[in-house]
Amino acid sequence: MKRVLCPKCDNYITFDETKYTEGQSLVFVCDQCKKQFSIRIGKSKLKAIRKEEILDEQANKEDFGSIVVVENVFGYKQVLPLIEGDNLIGRRSKGTEVDIPIETSDPSMDRRHCIINVKRNKQGEVIYTLRDNDSITGTFLMNEILGDKDRIRIEEGAIITLGATTLILRAAEK
Repeated sequence: MKRVLCPKCDNYITFDETKYTEGQSLVFVCDQCKKQFSIRIGKSKLKAIRKEEILDEQANKEDFGSIVVVENVFGYKQVLPLIEGDNLIGRRSKGTEVDIPIETSDPSMDRRHCIINVKRNKQGEVIYTLRDNDSITGTFLMNEILGDKDRIRIEEGAIITLGATTLILRAAEK
């Protein structure tokens, strides 16, 4: 299965590329905005893994771990690497700068929803701290909502809910 991006609303449309040959033209109608557009089958237009996405097998091999966005009705499973320092997480949107853009049409996730801070302690262990970024729907850790000033330490397997989207922390391998 491949995805193609609607040029008007950034919605992804999924189709089975094995039914078509390279060079063939396809016409799509976006479910969201009803825009009609066409593509020519070829490597350039089909959705591959974004540069910030990584493969699931590589998730724990990264220096600072990653988050896994659980596949749901709003989007596909995504594995996104964390960097040292603050990682601003939010819904991907044109014109909004975030460190970890989650590709989703979930309206309950803010464009700048929460922050995961990653740092090393004196023993060299990676420490993860979660805080809400003044989001409208709040940030939940294991079904408990974070307060405005809360800074919660999280570990491998922590389940974070942003709106209707679920994230799972994958800690870096020791």
